[in-house]
Amino acid sequence: MKSPGPIGFIRGLLRIISAKPQAPRSLQDNALLNVILRRRSVRSFASRDIPDDVFSAILEAGRVAPSTVNLQSWSFATFSAESWRAKFGHPIPFKARRAIIVLADTHRDRLALGTDAFPHSPLMEYTLAVMNASLAAMAMSIAAEALGVSSVMLSETGRSGMLDMAWLAEQLRLPSGVFALTTIVFGYAHGVYPPMPPRLPMETVSFDGAQGYREPAPGVMQSWLEQMIAGYKASHLTSSFEAQLRIYQNKIEQAEADLHRMIFGDS
Repeated sequence: MKSPGPIGFIRGLLRIISAKPQAPRSLQDNALLNVILRRRSVRSFASRDIPDDVFSAILEAGRVAPSTVNLQSWSFATFSAESWRAKFGHPIPFKARRAIIVLADTHRDRLALGTDAFPHSPLMEYTLAVMNASLAAMAMSIAAEALGVSSVMLSETGRSGMLDMAWLAEQLRLPSGVFALTTIVFGYAHGVYPPMPPRLPMETVSFDGAQGYREPAPGVMQSWLEQMIAGYKASHLTSSFEAQLRIYQNKIEQAEADLHRMIFGDS
């Protein structure tokens, strides 16, 4: 991975600052669309508590999310700031006021359909549960945003997601077939909303299905990488994108081994 020089760093920052969601002019007054496009991952929260009814509504959005064959292969471990500290010995990351650990859950379906419901398809069973639980997680994030509550999904920070799934399985006493995916932490944003993270152009992430897959135009991925590196450096003055990437690589390798053991019993 080639790091950008000073010009690339400045160019990356300017692109981040100027980037905005691209909604058709005819739909710019659509309330739900604006909620979706406004949502950001917030990492600084005020001390204001989230009312119980608001949090219940966020959970309900997850409960009614769509899922494959209506399997609803998810579970939600919920926490207040107090119960999180009691369980894990430290505050919810970023001083958030509520947290939901979103779990891919094949255990309940096995109870209903039988332990051998998918005897020859463990990877597909796991993948479907991940997909379904991820839909529920996004539904809760959007519902929170609509109710004025900010959030961020965590995979590693504070040992809170899939990169620490084996540890979380022990902490939460999860049965076989239940896997921690992500923790969504919620609160009322403190300070200015962060800018939109670097997004690839629409013509890079979509293509005419009749024409087949389209490779990225020259320079597109390098431009994205420049923005990623510049944005990380601007918000983490004592670290670097490259150093954080190495941390993730190591944790992902360990999580891969843990997942194999949890699904297949590999040692």
